[in-house]
Amino acid sequence: MKIVRRVLGYVLIAGVLLAVVAACGAKEPALDSAMGEASVKMNKGEAAPLLSLSDLNGNSFELADYKGRKVYVKYWASWCSICLAGLEDLNKLAGQDNDFQVVTIVTPNYKGEKSAKEFKMWFTRQPYPNITVLMDEDGKWAKKFGLRAYPSSYYIGSDGILAKSSPGHASNDLIADTFKEIT
Repeated sequence: MKIVRRVLGYVLIAGVLLAVVAACGAKEPALDSAMGEASVKMNKGEAAPLLSLSDLNGNSFELADYKGRKVYVKYWASWCSICLAGLEDLNKLAGQDNDFQVVTIVTPNYKGEKSAKEFKMWFTRQPYPNITVLMDEDGKWAKKFGLRAYPSSYYIGSDGILAKSSPGHASNDLIADTFKEIT
């Protein structure tokens, strides 16, 4: 009889633990930080940081303004030869009619990048009119994205979920193909 009680006790404890673990793993609907409302999460991943930056001309860029649209974010640096080699292709991609927005981000005064003033003077002499360059002073948003290398690509779905990130160069075909798998 003692054995039966002991086994039933273990079964009861195991059941309670299983219920607790299952409850902890339950997913709530993703919260739209910009709106404070629940939204439908269509992609796997976590919510992308709701970055707020300015471009080289002082125009503001708010990721929250792109709700319902896919966004490709490329972090790069002026000292990175791989980054520089990919700018012509990136300029072409940004000038095309895609189902995603293309933005690039540099990090003045962070990880060896020039100051904002020096970068702007340098970039305005480059032949890439389609590339939107946002300035992430001191890498505030780079840290939130978990940037580890230049270049790095971040694929944000129309639901605001950071669906994929990858270090290294990504060809235009790879970028377009990746977005075919992201809603």
